[in-house]
Amino acid sequence: MNRNLWLLAVLQGLFLTNNVTFIAINGLVGLALAPYGWMATLPVMGYVVGSALFTGVVARSQSRLGRQRAFQLGLAVALGSALLCAYAASTRQFWLLCAGTVVAGYYSANGALYRFASAELAQPAMREKAVSLVMAGGLIGAVIGPNLAAGTRDWMAAPFAGAYIALAGVAALAMVLLAFMRFPPAPPAPSHRSGRSVAQLMRQPVFLVAALAGSLGYGVMNLLMAATPLAMQQCGLPFSDAAFVLQWHVIGMFAPGFFTGHLIKRFGALPVMGVGVALNLACILIALSGVELHQFGIALFLLGVGWNFLFTGATTMSLTAYAAEEKDRAQAALNFFIFATLAVTSFFSGVLVTTQGWTWLNLGSLVPVAIVAGGLAWLAVRNARPATA
Repeated sequence: MNRNLWLLAVLQGLFLTNNVTFIAINGLVGLALAPYGWMATLPVMGYVVGSALFTGVVARSQSRLGRQRAFQLGLAVALGSALLCAYAASTRQFWLLCAGTVVAGYYSANGALYRFASAELAQPAMREKAVSLVMAGGLIGAVIGPNLAAGTRDWMAAPFAGAYIALAGVAALAMVLLAFMRFPPAPPAPSHRSGRSVAQLMRQPVFLVAALAGSLGYGVMNLLMAATPLAMQQCGLPFSDAAFVLQWHVIGMFAPGFFTGHLIKRFGALPVMGVGVALNLACILIALSGVELHQFGIALFLLGVGWNFLFTGATTMSLTAYAAEEKDRAQAALNFFIFATLAVTSFFSGVLVTTQGWTWLNLGSLVPVAIVAGGLAWLAVRNARPATA
């Protein structure tokens, strides 16, 4: 770890502070303002829809402006969109809140590239550990995010409007830290489009499975996480309990970052991702066993660890599937698949939990978990064939 990697880990933590706070409060603010209850998670959906829409724009800005200036632009958007959401919550304008979260998606698409930038700040032999350790910076979000949401809930007359104001301050702090970072100079842009297209990259089994596991693994996590505050409220549990559960969920997401890279280096990405699938299954089984606080807490903690194993493994696996000149389009494609999946799951999490209940939401989650397991098994069998020939 060098100074730039440490600073990038802190930026990752502040980025996750924004994400966790949004997840904790957007559904509840949406439920209070939405014309119909099933629309409660539309502000959550808006955040990831914006992320998907802006992946191409962010990729071009990274290519033309370089990492430093492009990340600064993302933080400026984060600050402005947080203030817009605060105004929407204060004036009780539901659709303006949704619009604000869509704009905030630009920051989400930008911050999602921190994990790829970490690989550029380390020696090639240490890329797995660099990605894993920078992602461990998300622990900052685990500690600050839920406490920020709970502590700023009543800052203003409108519930949670103060939390959006606080997120603007978090973005400003990140802008200050980014000013002290230095990224390797980007290679000169070629005069013509070089490298393979996204369609050609997708024909590689490794890239295809990395995209599948990364997007569906994230989707399952988001489906259950976004619905948890609503489900706990329906079960009569206070918001302080929901903040506690989300805190331990995010700890589960990022605490393994201190050793996931070592596990991938020793055992390979596929076995580690297989454990992630098993943990997702355990999460669902525990969630189906009851709706007490400890069942929500244990299920969401296992969900976080499972996500870490799947997502870190998918990220490091994808690094082997594209060349340097293909970096921007490959990373934009991977992030687009993730955010498109998050958009769908954000919408259906609210619809399912408010109309069908927590049980059916968890049963439905078994389908994407089974698809990821099938993809990993297929790639493992395919990789084993040359060795046995």
